[in-house]
Amino acid sequence: MSSNKKTITIKAFRFNAETDYLPYYKKYEMEVGKDELILDLLNRIKWEHDGSFSYRRSCRHGICGACGIKVNGKAVLSCKQNAMELVEMFGDELVFEPQSQKRAVKDMIIDKGDFWEKHAAVKPYLEADVDPHPTTENIMSKAQVANLLDADYCIQCGSCHYACPVIEINEDYLGPAAFAAAYRFTADGRDNAGKERLEITAELGSGVWDCVKCFECAEACPKDVNPIQKITRLHNMQFEQGVAERNVATKHAEGFVRSIKKFGYLDEQDIVLYSEGLGVVKHLSEALKMIKAGKVHPFDFAKKKMPKSKNLDEIKKLIEISQKNEL
Repeated sequence: MSSNKKTITIKAFRFNAETDYLPYYKKYEMEVGKDELILDLLNRIKWEHDGSFSYRRSCRHGICGACGIKVNGKAVLSCKQNAMELVEMFGDELVFEPQSQKRAVKDMIIDKGDFWEKHAAVKPYLEADVDPHPTTENIMSKAQVANLLDADYCIQCGSCHYACPVIEINEDYLGPAAFAAAYRFTADGRDNAGKERLEITAELGSGVWDCVKCFECAEACPKDVNPIQKITRLHNMQFEQGVAERNVATKHAEGFVRSIKKFGYLDEQDIVLYSEGLGVVKHLSEALKMIKAGKVHPFDFAKKKMPKSKNLDEIKKLIEISQKNEL
């Protein structure tokens, strides 16, 4: 075996919704070259080992988004991800799984119906009054294009959507890809439906306020769209355009600014009280566990011993300069 090749084991998720009661894993051993992509390994499983093995593929150029899977839990676009890089990261056994196991139809193929429904829900298209017979193009300035923050690079592969932990537990949550699309068209200067999209993405339970800021979407995206950045922009736009309603989620954002202005640090105990008010009682059992673990110090909190930053005046000035709207 040459130094440019390595023998590895691929443990592939196998499931056929028409015939199987439960999924299982099947192992395949093969020699992998330094230039092979994950898509090459998927092809080799099908062509050299088992013709029934199923997966999606199309353009092979990182454009269509069809071949997204997970390798050792990491979301990848098969036609873009070098296999040897993952061998160096995870070792000699690679585990191939679909983007979402509970949505598996056959092997790596999943039912992406929820993804497309949520994508459509944010009105991912321009709404504008245009001349039916235009004589010139509706050209955007360089600044307007830059303001899209590369959100238009999204290829709807679903990698960020199915890497999001909120999607797994909340069927109503629209998800990072839908939010990136909502930002892309709301930020477009030619669009007239921005406020409607902001109202859609402001809904508690389904909107941007239920994002847990884990950054899994940014890590998973193969095109560097960075959906978490767009979610943050949607937060700000909701405040700027008067769409954000006063509730636990928006008060949580207010609490962050309030705490930094007051101390220069984040007072995590106070922010819960400020956000939840009397509703904080429902977290009593969690609070007792945190006190026992030493993560909350109620007596210090009662004495208001929260320290203040020695640079507090400078921090306040930075907030005044950067804050564009009142929360």
